[in-house]
Amino acid sequence: MNKLYIGNLSPAVTADDLRQLFGDRKLPLAGQVLLKSGYAFVDYPDQNWAIRAIETLSGKVELHGKIMEVDYSVSKKLRSRKIQIQNIPPHPQWEVLDGLLAQYGIVENVEQVNTDTETAIVNVTYATREEAKIAMEKLSGHQFENYSFKISYIPDEEIDFPLRILVPTQFVGAIIGKEGLTIKNITKQTQYRVDIHRKENSGAAEKPVTIHAMPEGTSEACRMILEIMQKEADETKLAEEIPLKILAHNGLVGRLIGKEGRNLKKIEHETGTKITNSSLQDLSIYNPERTITVKGTVEACACAEIEIMKKLCEAFENDMLAVNQQANLIPGLNLSTLGIFSTGLSVLSPPAGPHRAPPAAPTTLSLPTLDTSPACTPITSLGCSHIITLIQSRRL
Repeated sequence: MNKLYIGNLSPAVTADDLRQLFGDRKLPLAGQVLLKSGYAFVDYPDQNWAIRAIETLSGKVELHGKIMEVDYSVSKKLRSRKIQIQNIPPHPQWEVLDGLLAQYGIVENVEQVNTDTETAIVNVTYATREEAKIAMEKLSGHQFENYSFKISYIPDEEIDFPLRILVPTQFVGAIIGKEGLTIKNITKQTQYRVDIHRKENSGAAEKPVTIHAMPEGTSEACRMILEIMQKEADETKLAEEIPLKILAHNGLVGRLIGKEGRNLKKIEHETGTKITNSSLQDLSIYNPERTITVKGTVEACACAEIEIMKKLCEAFENDMLAVNQQANLIPGLNLSTLGIFSTGLSVLSPPAGPHRAPPAAPTTLSLPTLDTSPACTPITSLGCSHIITLIQSRRL
C-alpha cells in the first residue's frame, strides 16, 4: 500500500471534499480518508496510481482557497534508504545518471518505474539511510539534460511487528465492551487492528492481545487498553495497580535488556517504571516468548512501552537484514520452505541490476509466536550466525 500525505489543507476541507476531488480527476482512492487539522492521508494499492496522483495534484489544485501538497507519507523517523527521482529525461544517458547517483553513496539498486508520464521515473536504493538523505538534499532540483529532478522518499516496507500484551482474563469483557463497542471504538480512534485471543490458553488467568500497527502507532491503543483495565480495577477493587505485560521473542529480549541491563535501566529511569523479565526457564520450543512486566502509572507504562517497542523493533530489523544477507549467498534459496519462521514479514529480494526487470516476489519470514507448530524450529533465538548453518544442513 502506498500512503500519500495531503498537506496545506484549509480547515474547511472535509473527507468528502477530498474523495470528490480525487474522483473527479479519475484518481479513485483505495480506502478511507484519514483527515487531520490541515492535512490528510490516503492510500493507493498501486505505485503507478500514487505517482499519478502526486503528478496531477501536488501544487496544481486549489481547494477552499489553498493549493494542495501531495507526496509520499514518510515520517522523519522512518525515512528509508530508498528515494524516487521524477522528471528524468525520457531517454536519459543511464551511465551518466548512474555516475551521478554514485557520488552520494553506494547504490544497491536502480529500477525504472513504468508509467504513462512523458518523463522517466526511477527508484533508487542506497546502502544506508544517511546516504539516501544526502542524495535527497543534493539532487533535489538538480538539472539533468535540461530537466529539473523532483525527489521524494519511498517508505520502507511496513514491518509486521505487532505489539503483543497479556491482559487479566477478568478484564477481557471490559476491553471488548457490550456488543463489542469498546474494542470497535479503540480500533476506530487509532486506525489499527486489535485482536483479543479469547480462545487461546483456555482457563489461563491471562489472555494475549495483539495490536497490529507500526511500532510508533501501538502506543495509543495500548494506552487505551491500560486505562480500561485500570478503571475496571478501581471500580471492582481487584488491584491497586495493573502492570503492563509485553510479550517478546527471546531472541530479541537480550538486546532490549542491553549490556549489564543498561537499556532497561535507562527506560526505567526516564519513565519512572519498574521493569522485569520472565525467566529463561519458562521458554520452550512451543513458547519462545518472554514476558516483560512494566509497573507504574498508566502514563508511565505507556511511555515505557514506546521505548521498549523501539528497541525490540530495531533488533528485529537487524535480524531480518542479516537473514537477507545470508540468504543472498545461496542462489535460489527459498527460506519459506525451511519451516524456520511462520507468518508476517516480507523480506527484501536480492537487488536487481540497474534498469532491469523487477525483482522476484519477496520471501515471507517472521518470528514464531505462541502458535508455533512442533515442526517449526525457533532458531531466531540462536542468533543469525547460526541461521546459515541450519540452512546449509537442510540443503534443498
